[in-house]
Amino acid sequence: MTDTMIRIAAGLERAFAARGFAEPSVEDLRDAAGVSLRTLYKYMPSRADMVLAALEHRHARYLAHLFDRLPDGPEAALDALLERVGTWLATETAHGCLFHGAVAADPGSVPLREVLSRHKAEVAHRAGEATGLAGREIELLVLMEGLTQAWSLHTDAAVISAKRLGHGLRSREAG
Repeated sequence: MTDTMIRIAAGLERAFAARGFAEPSVEDLRDAAGVSLRTLYKYMPSRADMVLAALEHRHARYLAHLFDRLPDGPEAALDALLERVGTWLATETAHGCLFHGAVAADPGSVPLREVLSRHKAEVAHRAGEATGLAGREIELLVLMEGLTQAWSLHTDAAVISAKRLGHGLRSREAG
């Protein structure tokens, strides 16, 4: 991906995260991307391409936020991972999961469902490896998705509860 494409995708991600997928006009998206309409369409010829580019950018940022420089040891990694989900929710996600939002805005889109599935599978796989819970990806995904939903109501208490549940999962796995 070129620097221009990354810059455009970053602007589109910000626009969709702030305003949803239906509201921003093409002119709003152009302004958010910081390019001319011609340049925007050169790199992303349709709104669907713009949404997918924004989600790919979000995917890369989320993975880096969660998994870069995790502490050694499965328990410390689990705590850090769940704390990072909480930090992401506090700083990046005002309206819930952007991937689920995209699918909700266009439920018949196979490419959106595929990017959602790939995103969640990669997060769960990497979480399983980092926490010593490989093979328990569904449980980890339920835990992380539950944290995502509960965070807006309970903030730090949701993170603490997710850690408790995660450690319970780890102790059952070890036992």
